[in-house]
Parts: sequence; structure tokens; C-alpha cells
Amino acid sequence: MTDVEIALARRAALGEGPTWDTAAARLLWVDILASEVHTYDPSTGTDTVRSTPQHVGAAKPRASGGLVVNLRDGVGLYAPDGSFRWLAEWPEDGCRGNDAAVAPDGVLWAGTMRYDEAPGGGRLRRVTPEGKVTTVLNDVTISNGLAWSPDGRLMYYVDTPTRRIDVFQGDDRRVFTRVPGLPDGLTVDADGCVWVALWGGGRVLRYTPAGELDRTVEVPARQTTACAFGGPDLRDLYITTAATGAPDDDAHAGSLFVLPDAGQGLPSPVFPA
Repeated sequence: MTDVEIALARRAALGEGPTWDTAAARLLWVDILASEVHTYDPSTGTDTVRSTPQHVGAAKPRASGGLVVNLRDGVGLYAPDGSFRWLAEWPEDGCRGNDAAVAPDGVLWAGTMRYDEAPGGGRLRRVTPEGKVTTVLNDVTISNGLAWSPDGRLMYYVDTPTRRIDVFQGDDRRVFTRVPGLPDGLTVDADGCVWVALWGGGRVLRYTPAGELDRTVEVPARQTTACAFGGPDLRDLYITTAATGAPDDDAHAGSLFVLPDAGQGLPSPVFPA
């Protein structure tokens, strides 16, 4: 395996949520605390920025163009022309949106957390394209990584302080694996392996479908936050990082990294609305 490279040198306060937009051949990612959605073009190295009205935990492509975004007070929609409207609102004092992902059936799963990270202060909700909201979990602390197995039967989920990855199959929830650190964002590859970034660990770990650690990717920035496959063939692993909480001598904190030819990724579902 080749070494991790800097795809984009930045000082993102809290880089998160990388997602490959297949139609646009671009990587979406967010800087949560800067209220920014970034669109990175690896063919040119350019990175365009859209400011959002609130802190933005995640941004995913829509089938009709534009974006669905997990904001502080709920989920919103951007049209291709840049106009904005709310799809679902749930303002909670002291809370904000965090990681989110589109399921294979087109439903958005959106997590929240408290700014003070108080235990049990976050939620995990399902939001349909019509705006119907279902609260799935009421007592999470830092709702984080979400991804599905290649056949769509299993959903992997992280509540960071638990130091584990859980797996859902229907209504059944069990521990997939315990993690040596603080798990953050994750992705699943075409072999069903789970890749997870370690907050404060400067690493991305890969676990087999049996929950066994089989690969460690060292990242030259301590606050690794999330990862996703991208590129024309979905073989490059992009890794977001944060400057928040990083030591002063962490020169690359907040940059976007890439591990070329890391494996075979899966296409990211788009939000139908």
C-alpha cells in the first residue's frame, strides 16, 4: 500500500463527512464549525466553498442536484441554483447536527450531539425524502459514523464515547467490535470491511466483516475524523482531519488526505428528494 498523501492543505476547524459525488466526480466534505460545505475536484486540485446558515454536520448529494445538509436545527435542502429550504426542523438548545448518511433505500439517517458533549444528549433520526422524521435513538452522546454493508442488510454505527462500532440488522443491535480509541466517521468497502477514523489517534483502522482488525493507516494529523472512498473507480480513500484539539506542532491538522488505491469502495446513495 502506498503512503497517505495530502490532497488539500487546509486548516479546517473540524473537517468531516467526506462523500464522493459520482455524478459530479467531486468529493464533498464539511468544516462543521466554520459552517462550510466544500467540493473538492481531484482532477484540478480546486476546492470550492459554500457557506451555510448554521453549523453543518454533513452534506450529501441529491438525485435532482443540490445537497441535503444536516444543520444545527434540522435537515435542509439546497437546490442546484443555491436556494435553500428546510425539510425537517428540530431545534434543541445546545445541540447541533453531526454525521449523517443516506441509506440504500434513500432515507437520510441524521445524528446530533450537544455542544458540551453531555452524555445522552444526542439523537439519531431517520428523515424520508418527504420530510417524515422518526427518532431511532434518544440517548446517544456523540452520534457519528454510519454506513451499510454491500448488500444493505447491515448498518454500522458509532456513538464515539462507547469506543465501539455497533451493527444493526433490522431491530437487532449488537456490538460489531471494540475500538482502541475514539471511533469517529466510517465507511464500508466492497469486501464488506469497515474503515473507521480514530479521533485523537492519527489513524484509520480497517476491520473485516468478522470484526477483526486487519489494517492500520497512519495519518500525519492527530485529529482524524472520517474517511470515504472516491476517485473515478472509487479506489482512493479520502480522510478528513481537524485543527480543533490538535497540538500546535501538528502542521497538517485540518488537511484533507488521500490514500491512493486503498481498496474498492462502494457508490454513495443519493438523497431522492
